[in-house]
Amino acid sequence: MLLTILYIIAITAEAMTGAISAGKRKMDWFGVMFVASIAAIGGGTARDMILGHYPVGWIKHPEYIIITCTAGVFTTLIAPWVARNQRLFVALDSIGLVVFSIIGCRIAMDMHLPPLISIIAAIVTGIFGGLLRDLVCRQPPLVLHKELYASVAMFSSSLYLLLHWYGIEETIAVVATLIAGFSLRIVALKFGWSLPVFHFDQKQIERQVRTKIK
Repeated sequence: MLLTILYIIAITAEAMTGAISAGKRKMDWFGVMFVASIAAIGGGTARDMILGHYPVGWIKHPEYIIITCTAGVFTTLIAPWVARNQRLFVALDSIGLVVFSIIGCRIAMDMHLPPLISIIAAIVTGIFGGLLRDLVCRQPPLVLHKELYASVAMFSSSLYLLLHWYGIEETIAVVATLIAGFSLRIVALKFGWSLPVFHFDQKQIERQVRTKIK
């Protein structure tokens, strides 16, 4: 029940941020609803298709599509308020990331898949919606640059698996994972933590080669 409530809050928040991205690209209401929906439930859809877990979540629960589309259109009416409350949506996004990770991990576990696959399922659930949103809106995928995002999904799912391994009761495992994953995400944002960045400058290499030849 706790996860369901948090999931609805999370997909609503993700749909609203998706709608803002669509607005920056001057999309019509259909485009807004489409981007809002893929941002919110695209990760779960990708996970279910990869794992062969059918029917996918929004087909089994069509109310999720109604929620995301409604949230997207509603955002067009209150866009300035959403933009002014960016910190609130960062917090909700962080909660959503952990919730998506737990759900993705749980589904893989219920299918009796190996721990590694459960972690991958969690990561896909957590980040793929944002990837699709950014690709459709033709902007660099934010989840793969600078911030700890996929890493938080991996940490959260690993912790959730570990707690289950030690026989911790489900509610306690969920709450502990939520607190730990959310805390990691917020602290990482505050202190600018990130993974090492790989930067390959082809032009610089070519200049060095030409210099050596001369």
